[in-house]
Amino acid sequence: MDEIDQAYRKHVMDCAVSPLPWEELDGSNVLITGATGLLGSCLVEVLMQCPCHHLHVYAAGRNEERAKMLFKEHLNNPFFHFLKYDVTNPLSTDLSFHYVIHAASNASPSFFAKNPVEVIKANVLGTINLLDYGRRHGLRRFLYVSTGEVYGEGDGRVFSEEYSGYVNPMSSRSCYPSSKRAAETLCAAYMAEYGVDVVVARPSHTYGPHFTEGDNRVYAQFIRNVLKGENIVMKSTGAQFRSWCYVVDCVKGLLYILLKGKSGEAYNVADASSNISIRDLAEMIAAMAGKKVVMELPTDIEKQGFNVVTRSVFSTEKLESLGWSVQGTMREKLQATIQACRQKDEII
Repeated sequence: MDEIDQAYRKHVMDCAVSPLPWEELDGSNVLITGATGLLGSCLVEVLMQCPCHHLHVYAAGRNEERAKMLFKEHLNNPFFHFLKYDVTNPLSTDLSFHYVIHAASNASPSFFAKNPVEVIKANVLGTINLLDYGRRHGLRRFLYVSTGEVYGEGDGRVFSEEYSGYVNPMSSRSCYPSSKRAAETLCAAYMAEYGVDVVVARPSHTYGPHFTEGDNRVYAQFIRNVLKGENIVMKSTGAQFRSWCYVVDCVKGLLYILLKGKSGEAYNVADASSNISIRDLAEMIAAMAGKKVVMELPTDIEKQGFNVVTRSVFSTEKLESLGWSVQGTMREKLQATIQACRQKDEII
C-alpha cells in the first residue's frame, strides 16, 4: 500500500491488530467475494496485514485488471491468491475455503435502475452457489454481507436487528433489498437444513476509497465532483437522514462478526457518530475542497434508482456487545478517503 495515503494506511493497520481471536484463522483459507469492491478490497488489505500464521487469502472478483491495480503489493505473496470469478456461476475449483465472506453485490443505484435482474441473480444465485460449495468443501463459517436496506422504508424508528420493515415487492428498485432479504433467508435455511454455520452483517451506508468509476452512490459522486475541481451536484433536496460508516470501521465490524458473532444472528454495522443528512454530507465534502453545493434535476433513470427511505438510523448495541467500537470523526475519515483517492488517481 505504498502509494495509499498514510491516514488510510494507518486505519487499515490499526484494524489488523484489533483485539480479536485471530488464531482461529491460522492455517485457514479465506474466500472474499466482491474483493475488488469497496468493502472487499479493504477486507483483503486488513487480512493480509493481520497477525495470523499461514492464512491464505483468496480474493475473488470479475475484474482481473482492477485486482492487479488494487493488490499489486501482494501479487507475489504466496498467501495471496486472485480468483477470477462471477458468483452467479458455480465455483470451478476443489479448494477448501474454511471461511467465506460473501461481499459480491452491486450496490450502485444505476444498476438497480438499469440491471435489476442481474442484481437479483448476484445476490440469490451467488449465495446459493457459495453455500452449496462450502458445505461440500470444509466450510467452518459463512459471513453474508447483507445491507441495512433490508429494513425497507421504516417508520421513523431506529433500526434494530429484530425489526423487519416493509419493502414493496412490485417495485423494480426493490431488486436490491428484496434479494438481500432472500439471501439472508437462504443463510438461515442452509443452517437449519444442512447445519452450515452462518452469520450476517447489515452495513449502513459505507464510504471510503476504491469505489469504482461506475459507482453512483451519493458520496462517490460528491468526492468525484471535488476531485475534478467541480462543485457538488445534488439531485435531490438531500433531506434523507442516514447512518454512515467508514469502510475500515465497517470491515472491523465484519471481522468481529466473523470471529465473535453468534451463529445464525444478524448484526448492524454503523457509526452512531456519523448520522447525517445527505445535504449535510454534501456540504461537509464541499467545504473540504472550497466548493459549493448546487442543485440539478435528476434524469428519469436516476429517479428509478433512488432510495425511497427518508430516515435510516441503526442501532449498533448488538455489535458493540462483541467488543466492537470506533474512534475518530467522520470529517477525519472523509479527508482520509479523499486523499487516498487523489493519490491513487482513481476518480476519472
